[in-house]
Amino acid sequence: MSLFKPLDNLSSTSGSAPSGDVEHVKCLILGSGPAGYTAAIYAARANLSPVMYEGLQPGGQLTTTTEVENFPGYPEGITGPEMMEDLKKQAARFGTDIRYGLATSADFSSLPHKVIIDEKKVITADSVIIATGATAKYLGIPSEEKFKGFGVSACATCDGFFYKGKVVAVVGGGDTAAEEATYLAGLCKKVYMIVRKDYLRASKTMQHRAMNTANIEVLFGHTTKEITGNDLGVTGVTLINSNSEEVKIEIDGFFVAIGHEPNSSIFKPYLEMDEIGYIKTILGSAKTNVEGVFACGDVQDKYYRQAITAAGSGCMAALDAERYLGEKGAH
Repeated sequence: MSLFKPLDNLSSTSGSAPSGDVEHVKCLILGSGPAGYTAAIYAARANLSPVMYEGLQPGGQLTTTTEVENFPGYPEGITGPEMMEDLKKQAARFGTDIRYGLATSADFSSLPHKVIIDEKKVITADSVIIATGATAKYLGIPSEEKFKGFGVSACATCDGFFYKGKVVAVVGGGDTAAEEATYLAGLCKKVYMIVRKDYLRASKTMQHRAMNTANIEVLFGHTTKEITGNDLGVTGVTLINSNSEEVKIEIDGFFVAIGHEPNSSIFKPYLEMDEIGYIKTILGSAKTNVEGVFACGDVQDKYYRQAITAAGSGCMAALDAERYLGEKGAH
């Protein structure tokens, strides 16, 4: 589900905005994960008086992660929600105006830029930093939701370490699934790849890598019926094979690798994106094709998708916005 939904209230063709309050800000930040909060910290320290709207999921995807052990500065690890609360407090400390609200439409056809919050409040902004993130795609079965964060994960790089020496399954047949299975194979005793079709959609290179890794077993023609477990987490998965027979395997972790959906739909009329919807930025910057609009974090990063890389790109976005406003004399 997209955290930032499109509406027809405000479009490049109508040029109209819903009635309601109008407010002008120097720097508007949409989204509140590591990218958004880091952008807010830098923007606030640069006296840009940033206003942040957190979206439907304040803190972003990390709020669904139990333990974070790979973010620098936390030698004992930290939970995702606690880490996001720390970043939020730091952003607020420097004066970021953090608000709960959902961006429901946008108009980047002229300056200042316009964004509609909760279908009624009009924000005009000299600069906009988009940090709306991406939403992992899940299978949609009840047991998946039940064990999410307790054995079910959508990020092998984030959570694979917790399954060192154990048996896990990866569902998916594309590059992401093959890459995550190969990564997990370096940590885990055994990795099952659950592939719905009778072939892999991954690139030839990734197919070769996965198929030739000794502790990866590819289960072609299998779909997931149910993930099983107990109070401690996942213990197994029930599959349906191509003959409509049930197949049960014992696993300790279940990784969903069927892709992500960037939360970028309301910006499509204005910003250049790839075929999936990831916002394109100018190489080495957070700049988009629209003057004064910057993108950072998972909404423009389909390769790394880590908290640390998101935070770094949030820093870039704030610095780019600061320079842009300075050149325009708005800083």
